[in-house]
Amino acid sequence: MAGGIGSRFWPYSKTGLPKQFLDILGVGKTLLQMTYDRLLQIVLPQNIFVITNADYGATTRSQLPQLPESNLLLEPYRKNTAPCIAYTTLRLISLDQSASVAFFPSDHFILGEDKFAAAVTAALKTSEKKDVIITIGIRPTRPDTNYGYIQFLEHREEHGLYKVKTFVEKPPAEIASVFYQSGDFLWNAGIFISNVRTLLNAYQHYLPEVIQYFKEIRRWLNTPEEPAMVSRAYSLCPNISIDNAIMEKARNVMVMPAAFGWSDLGTWASLYQAFPKDYLGNAVKGKNVMIYDAQNCMVMVPDHKLVVLEGLEDFIVVDTEEVLLVCRRDQEQRIKEIIMDIRLKKGDRFV
Repeated sequence: MAGGIGSRFWPYSKTGLPKQFLDILGVGKTLLQMTYDRLLQIVLPQNIFVITNADYGATTRSQLPQLPESNLLLEPYRKNTAPCIAYTTLRLISLDQSASVAFFPSDHFILGEDKFAAAVTAALKTSEKKDVIITIGIRPTRPDTNYGYIQFLEHREEHGLYKVKTFVEKPPAEIASVFYQSGDFLWNAGIFISNVRTLLNAYQHYLPEVIQYFKEIRRWLNTPEEPAMVSRAYSLCPNISIDNAIMEKARNVMVMPAAFGWSDLGTWASLYQAFPKDYLGNAVKGKNVMIYDAQNCMVMVPDHKLVVLEGLEDFIVVDTEEVLLVCRRDQEQRIKEIIMDIRLKKGDRFV
């Protein structure tokens, strides 16, 4: 899934080129390319599909030239993950009615890729035999308010799965602290694994109107008429996540606790956590950054520009061709509010 706009990573990530298409970690590959390479450890390349907004079709093709054209699915509108997964599921059913499927965000950071591959492979094998929807849960390392949480029942079932008790979306700090200390909550990694029949049944039960919109266009899938018919279906769909529409309601949702390192890289704070740091705790991307008495800062600037930091503590400093952002790390939640204000006063040029 590669259709997000990455607004919380502004100004490095912009609507025209969001974070999944950027080498945000400075490793020579974009997050999308890293996700694709990671999945090659699990499935054959012809079984990897990318679904993104139609605005990013050309960018996706340029970054993944090896991806078959028929494996790139284009969304005409941004309607969150429930329509996205419904469309993909019906498309895959048209190819293989007994397929198992795993959905991955394209902008996540994974450490321990062998453990990641093992967990996903085990979940896929389980989904072939059981009528369950499996999500991957990550043991929290801190009481983070930017992640969703999954509470699970203590009894461990076969295949290392636990029954999900409840989902909690981005709790306030005091609640996140309770979740972290309790030990019976996991971070929701946004990875969903099931077989297509089980997913279809879940949609028919909890979101029947959405799956019906796509069922009505099934005969046009894999034909030249597909884009127009998909646009029609999307125009009727609500803007809703699969978490809210299905995962919070379904009784056959299981969670697999995983041991690999993970971050959704959803905010500058999460990138700061994932980035290597100097001895003063500064995470720096830029070849000509000079630091004097500055600590615990997230700095992302062009390699050609000399940037000097003196006396700053716990700041985000991001410099692009058109925008300079200087923001306290504990105030980064205001970035979306700032973007709205910029659009109001300056138009869309800077966002």
